[in-house]
Amino acid sequence: MKNIDSHSHVRGESVYLDDIPLVEGTLFACVFDSPIAHGKLIGVDTTEAEKSEGVHRVILATDLIGENQIGGIVPDEPLLAESEVHFQGMPIAVVLAESEELGRKAAKKITAEIEPLPIVTDPRIAAANGDLIVPPKKFMLGDLNTAFGTCEYVFEGRTEQNGQEHLYIETQGAYSVPTENSGLRVYSSTQGPTAVQRAVCRVTGLPMHQVEIDVQRLGGGFGGKEDQANAWAAICAVGTQLTKRPVKYALHRMEDMRMTGKRHPYSSDYKIGLDKDLKILAYEATFYQNAGASADLSPPVLERTLFHCSNSYFIPNVTATAYSCRTNLPPNTAFRGFGGPQGMFVIESAIAKAAEELGVPASEIQRRNLIDNGDEFPYGQIAESDAITSWEQGDAKFDFAALQIEADDFNAGSKYFKKGVAMIPVCFGISFTKTPMNQAHSLVHVYTDGSVAVSTGAVEMGQGVNTKIAQVAAKVFGVPIEAVKVHTTNTLRIANTSPTAASAAADLNGRATQSACEAIRNRLLDVAVPLIEAGTPEGVTLTDGYVHLHGVRTSLDWATLIMTAHLERVNLSEHAHYATPGINFDWTIAKGHPFAYHVYGTAVVGVTVDCLRGRYEVDYVKCCHDFGMSMNSAVDNGQIEGGIVQGIGWMTMEEVVYDAEGKLRSNALSTYKVPDIHSIPKEIAILPLETDRENLAVFNSKAVGEPPLMYGIGAYFAIRNAIKAFRNCSPEIDAPFTPEKVLMNLYS
Repeated sequence: MKNIDSHSHVRGESVYLDDIPLVEGTLFACVFDSPIAHGKLIGVDTTEAEKSEGVHRVILATDLIGENQIGGIVPDEPLLAESEVHFQGMPIAVVLAESEELGRKAAKKITAEIEPLPIVTDPRIAAANGDLIVPPKKFMLGDLNTAFGTCEYVFEGRTEQNGQEHLYIETQGAYSVPTENSGLRVYSSTQGPTAVQRAVCRVTGLPMHQVEIDVQRLGGGFGGKEDQANAWAAICAVGTQLTKRPVKYALHRMEDMRMTGKRHPYSSDYKIGLDKDLKILAYEATFYQNAGASADLSPPVLERTLFHCSNSYFIPNVTATAYSCRTNLPPNTAFRGFGGPQGMFVIESAIAKAAEELGVPASEIQRRNLIDNGDEFPYGQIAESDAITSWEQGDAKFDFAALQIEADDFNAGSKYFKKGVAMIPVCFGISFTKTPMNQAHSLVHVYTDGSVAVSTGAVEMGQGVNTKIAQVAAKVFGVPIEAVKVHTTNTLRIANTSPTAASAAADLNGRATQSACEAIRNRLLDVAVPLIEAGTPEGVTLTDGYVHLHGVRTSLDWATLIMTAHLERVNLSEHAHYATPGINFDWTIAKGHPFAYHVYGTAVVGVTVDCLRGRYEVDYVKCCHDFGMSMNSAVDNGQIEGGIVQGIGWMTMEEVVYDAEGKLRSNALSTYKVPDIHSIPKEIAILPLETDRENLAVFNSKAVGEPPLMYGIGAYFAIRNAIKAFRNCSPEIDAPFTPEKVLMNLYS
């Protein structure tokens, strides 16, 4: 079963925001944004812009009918700057013009008088100043102080992790169209249709039933369109409200990179204690999150860092503290992994440091501390673990020791090329950690010709969620996949949606679809019973387009059954709701059972470093990954491969650079390097974990979007091991490991 969108994608027929036919009279928006990172906004001169060719109107904060606020979790983000600017790229004014080109020309004529204020870009400085987005968060397990006193070995260190540009192929954008009675229809490139709906309602003052958000698909999201799509939709909606005309804004790539937030950079401290048998007894971590100028999704990202601070390991005594620090950068936001990778990187750094000091392989410490069934996570949930199983099955398939010996033998005979090998186990929790977000709806119609329409809150952004939802309907009804169509994500059909994020969309929306389809199927079976003289519904099934009785096909086909049901006035539609059972979390005690299940895996990563030039190649990533029972191996393998490469990019070459004035220097693809066909691993081997463990995923097919990204962390430590094979050193932990940094560590 392939991705149902493959055919239209390769033919260029798939519809994205920029493919929507324009309504006559459409205006085009362009933002004038702050040229400095922090200052008092004294005044804005739009005179020349308003006189420019094709300009219909220029909008300032004072023109808004509703509230000048789009902050969702913390109300600290104005749509348009009013009294202060807080980052370079902060929107100040909006030009509405007859074409994109004319709008951009006019925006360049706007000037602003801004009195400079101190600029902070370092989260540790922000923390020292007490400038936090929310109060600090903390997880505690056991008695840390006592535990360190019993440790044979104690090591401390510091890590730095940079951000990461989402670089979705389709930039941010929206298209707003007026509807009758002052309503709005907004086509948005968003992962969170309801979040966009709320933001639009806030700035326009309209109730939610007057605002329809519609999403066909995204050209990539990776978390960057979970919350940050709100601003551009709100700008278009305000433009439509004030002019009564359609308004479109599709950002230029450099606009998008300049004005939007990235993966959160972190600066962190750690302290780790082990006994003589290399068991980790105590672990302390302090995380300084660079949130940027406003909250956006920084608080829940911070929380997930804590939830994943111990990765795949059981550590009986843990204290982890996290600070969300306000700086003068664009508000950083969700990115695949949502804070989890940052927490996992720090514990892996601590283990690498301990291994170096003790002269043992890091893999030995990793293996001895894997979490097992019945062990407790720092947040109180009890593990149902496949961490050890994934390590053992991966070892049996790939022979980790042999790969290390192969690298050692190569290094012994090579002076200027060195190989490095690193292990990276992964444990990633699946669910939104804010419990109320773990719910979804599905609307299913079976038409009288037997075709099936499904609407859910899930947004298709290349990850294949529509394919899986269509598979669910096809499986429950026993019809071919071609009989099912998954429609756009629309807030009038499906209200109060959770964003497509946290790797939970297929689970939540798939289970809701399953429930809706099963309700219709059960009604259909009641119709079928007298037609096939079955007596009772027991043993009656729908398979391959026919009704079966005790596994034997009858003459009653799907189309006849549907028409008969309709003539008998049986309901062929269902709107179902699904809420993940058994999950909870109480932040007053920082304990609970926040995840429906965990995804486990183990990867071994091998690299070759050119020690004359600082360049490197990733030779292989070989992983044993926990799919549960995959519904679609083609989709899942594609997600794993993409996640691995994106994780390697974050850890090796993708370097977000802001200068001391808060100006983005890596502002184009000429200055921001992402993995291309020449830099991906030469081999990616994926071994499905063999397990019969039940889980809450739809049809036991576990989430696969985010967990594979963390395998990329192994590339960082593999490169580090190759450097150590060239010269006896202990490089500082400062990601990403760009070729420039590699070269400096080889010879500094």
